[in-house]
Amino acid sequence: MIQPGLIKKQRILIGSLLALIVITSVIGMGLGYSALSYDRLLPTMLGQGTFKEEFVLFSIRLPRIVITLLAGMALALSGSILQGITRNDLADPGIIGINSGAGVAITIFFLFLPIEAGSFVYVLPLVAFAGAFITALLIYVFSYKRHAGVQPVQMVLIGVGFSMALSGLMIVLISSAEREKVDFIAKWLAGNIWGADWPFIWAFLPWLILLIPFTLYKANRLNLLGLSEPVAVGVGVSIEKERIVLLLTAVALAASAVSVTGSISFIGLMAPHIAKALVGPRHQLFIPIAILMGGWLLLVADTIGRNVIEPDGIPAGIMVALIGAPYFIYLLIKK
Repeated sequence: MIQPGLIKKQRILIGSLLALIVITSVIGMGLGYSALSYDRLLPTMLGQGTFKEEFVLFSIRLPRIVITLLAGMALALSGSILQGITRNDLADPGIIGINSGAGVAITIFFLFLPIEAGSFVYVLPLVAFAGAFITALLIYVFSYKRHAGVQPVQMVLIGVGFSMALSGLMIVLISSAEREKVDFIAKWLAGNIWGADWPFIWAFLPWLILLIPFTLYKANRLNLLGLSEPVAVGVGVSIEKERIVLLLTAVALAASAVSVTGSISFIGLMAPHIAKALVGPRHQLFIPIAILMGGWLLLVADTIGRNVIEPDGIPAGIMVALIGAPYFIYLLIKK
């Protein structure tokens, strides 16, 4: 039974994070290369702004804020699942190779198929999922032992190896491509929020609408998978089946996110850790906090990054890495 005090704390934290997301979003709406004063935000949102104000808000700022928020949520949830099924606090979709697998698929799709990626918005998450799924499947197979099942630590180490190999493959693929297409892939690799338009949001949103409730439904299974395998088997958990289902869920979340934001690591590492530190390790408690924390962290990183250097700014992936890499080293030393 969950203590009432922890439930109350969780609700307070959820309310606080929602407030931070709203505040950060409002700040982000007013900042940028094209000025939009804060006293004009509300009239513009109510349809009383000029053509320029409405264009800046509804066609540039708002879709970018929404897609960044959704992507951060998806990456945080994916990291929470991966840490649960691997029993390794250093697991993250960017670190263990899932993002790189999605990136290779998108690179091949964009460079070698005679179609423009932007014209096939709804296909991109599926392409990314296919690449991430194949990568996750290979990682799973290589870390599986016949008599011992999947070794969580080995799974993470093999994932890191795949991540490095696939990053090298992407460099090989773009080395002989057209300059314009190389520029796009380079921005993707840097974690530039490129899919900042409403069609990308409609393509991305269904994945979250389906997979967030499903993960919360599986929260108790994640709690049991975090225990030792004999204990989990003893209470009737089909370990390998649950791991595969939850791994596919994590892959789908990460792939759908990176298909529109580019390669962003560390959100899936940091958000679950911060959430666990606040409300404890039970997935029912910390997953909602981690989801909101991930969305807010990526939103803050993108808001700062795009306003540091005008007009292009610094990609969100680089801003997150500046914070996440030292945090990863800290966790590595601690664990």
